[in-house]
Amino acid sequence: MPLTKIKNVLANEIEVMRSNNTAKGDEMVVEKVVQASGDKGPRFIIRGFEGKEFIRMNSNSYLGLSFRKDLKEVAEEKAEKFGAGPGAVRFISGTYTTHIELEETLARFHGMEAGMLFSSAYMATLGCLSSLISSDSIVISDELNHNCIINAIRMSRPKEKLIYPHLNMDSLRKALEEKVGAGKRVLVITDGIFSMRGDHAPLDVIADMCKEFDSKYEEGVLLVVDDSHGVGAFGENGRGTIEYTNAKGVDVLIGTLGKGFGTNGGYLVTGKSIVEYLHQKAPTYIYSNPISPGEAASAKKAIELIDSPEGKEILKRLRSLTHQFKQGLIDNGFETLPGEHPVVPLMIRDTRKTADTVKFLKENGVLATGLSFPVVPKGDEEIRFQISAEHTPKDIQTVLDVLTECKKTCW
Repeated sequence: MPLTKIKNVLANEIEVMRSNNTAKGDEMVVEKVVQASGDKGPRFIIRGFEGKEFIRMNSNSYLGLSFRKDLKEVAEEKAEKFGAGPGAVRFISGTYTTHIELEETLARFHGMEAGMLFSSAYMATLGCLSSLISSDSIVISDELNHNCIINAIRMSRPKEKLIYPHLNMDSLRKALEEKVGAGKRVLVITDGIFSMRGDHAPLDVIADMCKEFDSKYEEGVLLVVDDSHGVGAFGENGRGTIEYTNAKGVDVLIGTLGKGFGTNGGYLVTGKSIVEYLHQKAPTYIYSNPISPGEAASAKKAIELIDSPEGKEILKRLRSLTHQFKQGLIDNGFETLPGEHPVVPLMIRDTRKTADTVKFLKENGVLATGLSFPVVPKGDEEIRFQISAEHTPKDIQTVLDVLTECKKTCW
C-alpha cells in the first residue's frame, strides 16, 4: 500500500512538534566506551564526534555497575546454559530458574513477600495499575508523576482521578477525605524519586495517611510507589526512598533493574496475593517476553553486590560525589534544589541560557540533559545532571570548571 498520504500527515505533525519545541532531538549513538583509567572515569565516543571523549552526566547507571566484569561473566555463563533469549512468554515456556531466583532475591532485598519481573519498569507500571484499578476505583496521583503512571491511569479508566500539587500532603489528605463513599477502592500513586528534580516523596507521611483512611473505603487504600530512580542508588543500603524515609506500609513497590542495578528489566514487589492476581491479569506480563536468563542472573549478582561491604562502599562513594558536585554548584553561585539523590538539577530558569549551556557543555566534552518549556514550566528551565559512582572526583571538578567557564561566556 502506498504511504504517500499518511507520510504527509505524519511529516506535518512532526513539523508542528518542532515548531513548538516539543520534538525530540536526534539520538546520540555511542560507538565506543573508553574504560576508566587512573583518576578518570569512563569516557564515551559519540558518532559524529570521532576522536572526542565525553564525560557522561546524563546516565541512570548510578552505581556504574554495567561495566563490572563479574556481572558480565554471570550473564555470559547463563546465556551459554539457557540461550541468549527466553524463547517464549513466561506462562508458556519462558520461565527459567534465574527468573525465579531473581524474584525471590528482590522480595528479600525489599522485605516484601513476593516479587514479579517485567520487561521494563514502564511495563510493570502499566501492567500493575491497569489490573488493580477497577471501574469503581478512585486514583490519587502526584502532579509530577512519571509518564508511565500517567499513561497507566489513562489506560485503566478509573471512576475518578484526582491530581494533587507536587508533594502537597494537605491536598492529598483533602482528596482522601472528600472521596469517602465515592468509590470502593483508592489507589494513591506516587514516584519515590522524581526524575526531573531529584526530590523525593515523603513516603512515611503518605503511608501513614493511607493507613488512616484504609478503613473508610470498602476495599481499602492501596499505596503504589514507582521508585525506579531510587532503588539500588538511594538510601544508606540502596533500598531506595522507602528506606530513606523509613516508610512503613507501601503496598506495591515498582522498580527497575536498568538504573542503579546496572542491568535490564523491571519488577514489582508486594504481597503474594497481589502477585498471584497479576500473574492472571497483567497484560504486559502475560503477553510479553521476560528479560533473558542471562540478564536475570546479572541483576541478581548486582543485588548481592549492593548488599555486600563492597556495595556499601560504592553507595558511600556515590553520596560523596553527589555532595561534591552539589556543593560545587552552590560555591560557584549556581542554583540547585535541596536533596541527596544523585539527580542534581542546575536551575537556569531561562530557555536560551539552558540551550546555550548544554551546547557549551557538549563542545567541552560533557553530556547533560537540558529541560525547557513545555517539558517543564516556564521559569523552571534546568539542566539535569546525574552523578554516578563510576565518576571520579576529578571528573566532577572538570564538569564544575566547564560550568564556571560557561557562566562567564554564555550567560
